[in-house]
Amino acid sequence: MSPGGSISQRVLFLQRITLKRFRSIPAETVRFGDNPTFLVGRNGSGKSNFVDVFAFLSECMSSPLQAVFDSRGGISNVRNRSPGGGYPPHLGLRVDFGSLNGGGLTAHYAFEVSAQPDYGFEVLREQCRVVRRGEKVLAWFDRTRDKLTTREGGIAPTFDEQSLALPAIGGVAEFAPVVRGLAGMRTYSIEPARLREMQDPDSGVVLKPDGSNAASVLRRLQRQGKDQIDRLCELLETIVPGTTNVRPIKHGKKLSLEFTQEWAPGKKIAFEAFAMSDGTLRALGLLTALAQKPPPSLIAIEEPEATIHPGALGALLDAIRGKRKTMQVIVTTHSPEVLDARWIEDRHVRLVSWEKGATRISPLGQVAKEALQEHIMGAGELMRSNVLEADPLFDELDPRQMNLFEALG
Repeated sequence: MSPGGSISQRVLFLQRITLKRFRSIPAETVRFGDNPTFLVGRNGSGKSNFVDVFAFLSECMSSPLQAVFDSRGGISNVRNRSPGGGYPPHLGLRVDFGSLNGGGLTAHYAFEVSAQPDYGFEVLREQCRVVRRGEKVLAWFDRTRDKLTTREGGIAPTFDEQSLALPAIGGVAEFAPVVRGLAGMRTYSIEPARLREMQDPDSGVVLKPDGSNAASVLRRLQRQGKDQIDRLCELLETIVPGTTNVRPIKHGKKLSLEFTQEWAPGKKIAFEAFAMSDGTLRALGLLTALAQKPPPSLIAIEEPEATIHPGALGALLDAIRGKRKTMQVIVTTHSPEVLDARWIEDRHVRLVSWEKGATRISPLGQVAKEALQEHIMGAGELMRSNVLEADPLFDELDPRQMNLFEALG
């Protein structure tokens, strides 16, 4: 057994992602520092477009690439639309991973797709490499259209020009951490109205992006041990004082949520979800996303500040920070209250802006970095003062000059 557990069970940490003509992003490389990462930008800057890359990659590991594009209205709605129209030839992604739980494992995975007329596309190239620190490459493959070259003997998956090869060979132990890392990415924009509704029961293994199966996830946590629910309820009470318990309850073939509020010893009352506020339901949905077992490899949470009292955001952010050793967390926001947490430093923040018809994602500028590093102002104060700005020297990438691949073999 290698350090950190078997190769197939390693948890990988996203170190860098490179985008080429993806949605509103013509070309960008985003590096991730300390966990969690906050994506800060105005409405319409492209934060949701960037976050969608995590859902896109996750779906690519479990669904045909055609279905992943179709769920977004076709490849024409996914590829970046440059001025003048036409068919930009290459839409590409690359992710670079490192180990989150030890062992020194690193990996990269990339693919490039050519857009064709009539919503068509073709996978031009796909590549994956897995390396253990201090050792030779453990495994790699390099695929061009319908030809696959690899150091792993006996691998001959069946795929066509519209299919990815990695999902087909993800059962090979050396590639399994990459598939697990990609497939385990989750994005959440909790909709309180969906938590109020009666819910169809399911396995509860994965919380849906809008939180609409929260009752099933909580029921699964109950079965895994009372301490799981107790911890979630403790966190919920710090965000919504007086709300001491929540549990799933059955209504025929449906599930609902029941909350207990207590204001004095022996003084309590139960309410079902339809009677609870948006803020309470959103907080529960976010805490459930963080508590689900097994934990996702990455969670992207969109605008957690919505409908939650600013005074309660600190407790929610502490819950997010508490998960930094078991999962990667990315948060989008345009609220200075979210950035008021004193532990947030310049390495936690990336700025998202809309410039010249394109989304840019940049590290902080030098003035903002120095203010945070010298504790002159917090990130929230910098945002209120309108001095939370990107580094103007940050290089602008040209998608025509981007190469997502490496020489292997």
